[in-house]
Amino acid sequence: MSLNDPQWGNRGGESGGGGKGPNQGPPDLEELWRDLNRRLSGVFDKKSGGSNGGGRPPVEFNPKFLGGGIGLLVGLVLAVWLASGFYIVDASQRGLVLRFGEYKESTDPGLRWRLPYPIESHELVNISGVRTLEVGYRGSEKNKVLKEALMLTDDENIINIQFAVQYILKDPVEYIFNNRSPDESVMQVAETAIREIVGKNKMDFVLYEGREQVAVTASALMQEILDRYKTGILISKVTMQNAQPPEQVQAAFDDAVKAGQDRERQKNEGQAYANDVIPRARGAAARLMEEAEAYKQRLIATAEGDASRFKQINTEYAKAPQVTRNRLYLESMQQVYSNASTVMLDTKGQGNLLYLPLDKLMQAAGAAVSASDPVKSVEPMSSRPGTSAPGEVASRLLDRVDPRSRDLMRSRDREVR
Repeated sequence: MSLNDPQWGNRGGESGGGGKGPNQGPPDLEELWRDLNRRLSGVFDKKSGGSNGGGRPPVEFNPKFLGGGIGLLVGLVLAVWLASGFYIVDASQRGLVLRFGEYKESTDPGLRWRLPYPIESHELVNISGVRTLEVGYRGSEKNKVLKEALMLTDDENIINIQFAVQYILKDPVEYIFNNRSPDESVMQVAETAIREIVGKNKMDFVLYEGREQVAVTASALMQEILDRYKTGILISKVTMQNAQPPEQVQAAFDDAVKAGQDRERQKNEGQAYANDVIPRARGAAARLMEEAEAYKQRLIATAEGDASRFKQINTEYAKAPQVTRNRLYLESMQQVYSNASTVMLDTKGQGNLLYLPLDKLMQAAGAAVSASDPVKSVEPMSSRPGTSAPGEVASRLLDRVDPRSRDLMRSRDREVR
């Protein structure tokens, strides 16, 4: 049956009334596919020279029908091929379009289209994600990689260093096309930089006070090397996870550290003691210097006063020698007897020695004065204003004890004069 047959698509059978009528609807796809298979099998049977199986008549081949099916299939394949050129770029990514393997352009986030494979292809690169690289360990500090961690310092000591490197991409084109293994390049650059820095510094500097400085210097050196290689990588941070001597010498190193700490502690204690003693000694020295200067000035002033007094007395002595001599004698005796607590009296007429307990009398007089005025009793009697000298006190006490003794002393004074 030909495709041009007006009876194409008729379904045999009678209508509900028993009569036959043509079906004017669209052809059945399943029937169309079966008919296509029969025609193709008939064509192959003719080429092979075989006979019709079952005595079926040969199927007529229609090239228009075959051409239309192939065109539909080709169009569908072409549509699928063109649709394969669409791709989506996330906000944290950049798209790199390659034409026959050569870089063509970079695309921003969004829905993009390129020529389908094999003409063009694309790669998506994450440029905002922070990537971490571990040197000297993997996962945790206990999982050490000694081949990477052991390093030699400037003072020929071996230390174990573990650090992490965080980096991002600043140029995805350089990251993809300029280096075969950029992440492995970062690993090698990090190890090279840290070994160079550690090899130029002492062990104590790397382990203690210089850890932060070593990390900062290593970050700058790594960035310089990566920029020279044009890797498109930006080092964001270098973190020192651990720095210590090898386990084989850890005990000896701890003892050395403790000894150093004890030395620093003793130095600090000595410095604190010096800071306490030296200011006191300087203060005492300054006080002694001031006292010596004051003593010097006092002696100079006393000497000058004595010299001036001597000159004045010399002048008066030239005018009246006897009077000046007697005055000097009396003043000297008054000064001597004013500090004595016992007075010896010699009587010429009777030849006996009169002893008066002036010390006890003075103590009794002082006790009486202190009882009347407790506040004034604290000061010595000789230093109080309006208080007589001990000689005057003695004469007053003699007047109270024995009036005859008073007359005797007065007569003796007249004889001496």
